[in-house]
Amino acid sequence: MCCLWSLFPLMGEAAGKDFVVVIDAGHGGKDPGAVGKKAKEKDINLNVALALGKLIQTNCKDARVVYTRKTDVFISLDRRAKIANDAKADLFISIHTNALPKGRVARGTETYTLGMARANENLEVAKRENSVILVEENYQERYAGFNPKSSESYIMFEFMQDKYMEQSVSLAKLIQGQFKSHARRVDKGVHQAGFLVLRATSMPSVLVELGYISTPDEETYLNSKKGVEALSRSIYNAFLDYKKTHVTTSGAASSKNSPGMKVEQAATDVAPSDKAVKNADKAVVKDAKKQTLRPVFKVQILSTSSELPAGSSKLKGVKASYYKENGLYKYTTGDTEDYNEILRVKRRLEQKFTGAFIVAFQGGKKMDVQKAIREFKNQK
Repeated sequence: MCCLWSLFPLMGEAAGKDFVVVIDAGHGGKDPGAVGKKAKEKDINLNVALALGKLIQTNCKDARVVYTRKTDVFISLDRRAKIANDAKADLFISIHTNALPKGRVARGTETYTLGMARANENLEVAKRENSVILVEENYQERYAGFNPKSSESYIMFEFMQDKYMEQSVSLAKLIQGQFKSHARRVDKGVHQAGFLVLRATSMPSVLVELGYISTPDEETYLNSKKGVEALSRSIYNAFLDYKKTHVTTSGAASSKNSPGMKVEQAATDVAPSDKAVKNADKAVVKDAKKQTLRPVFKVQILSTSSELPAGSSKLKGVKASYYKENGLYKYTTGDTEDYNEILRVKRRLEQKFTGAFIVAFQGGKKMDVQKAIREFKNQK
C-alpha cells in the first residue's frame, strides 16, 4: 500500500497520479491567525501540514500531495479552493488552530465539514476563520458582499450544495477517532459550519481545529515537536483509513459521484430548463422586478462598489439586474417563484461564479431566505 517516494520541486508533489490530496495550512504571511503567548496559529498550522504531507509523500507511492502553501505567505481563501480544484483533488484538508476570548479555557480537537452551524460556538469558529477575508483586497466584490462577522451572511450555508457531504463526514469522523486514540486528545466531535475555504471546493473537504492556542498547556503542546508529530500522524492514519474505504481497486476515488445533502441533491441532478436559462438572460438594467405577494428567488452572482457597464466582463456573459444594499450594487439573475428552479439555476451559475448564492424578495423588497422557502413549501 505504502512504500518508497520521490519528490518533485514544484508544490511539493509526490510521485503518483492516482489519488490527490490538497493540504491547506490555514492563514500565513500578513495573516497570523490566532495568537498565543508564545506561538502564532499560522506557524502551528504549517508545521502540522508539512509533517502530514511528508508522511504521505514518504510512505504512499500512489498518492500525490499538493500544498496551498509551504512557506509563510498569504493565500486568499478563494485561491486555496482554486488550487484544490485545479489539481482535481480527491481530498482537501484545511488545518487550523482554535482560540477563545481572554478568560475562557477549552481543550481538544474538532473537525468541521461544510454546512450551517447548529450551535453558536461553531458559528463563532467559522466567523473567526472567515475573517481572514477582511485583509484581502476587494473582498466585498470577491465574496459577493459576504460579511464574515454577520450571522445573516451564514444563512446561505443552510441551502448550499455539498454532494460530497457523506465522504467529508466520514473523513472527519476518522480524523477525530485518531486524535482521540493516537494523540490522546480531548474529542470535541465533528460539526458543520459555514467556512468559505470549503465552500468552493469540488471534492470531499474538512477543516481541522488542532487545539486551543489560547489555553497555555494546549499552546505548549501544539508548538512542540511531540505535538506536531502526534497530530500529523493522527491525520495521516485517518487519511489511510479513508483511502482504503473510498478508493476502488483501479485506484480512482469512489467519492466522485456519491450522493450528498438531501436539501439540494434532487434538484441539482436535473439540468436547467429552457425557462430557467431564458430567465437568466435578461438585460442588465436597474432592478424593476414584477411585484408579487409570492416570494421571488434569485441567484446573487457578485457585488460591486459601482454600477457595471452593459456587457461588463465581470458578468462573464451572464445578463443580470442589480439591487442596491449597504452602498453596494448586488447583481442577480434567474428570477423565479419556484425554489427548485432557482436551485438548478444556481448550480449552473456556480461554474462561473463560485460564490453564487440564493436571495429572495417579496413585493420588491429583500426578505429572509428561510422564510421565503417556508412560504414556497406551504404553497405546494
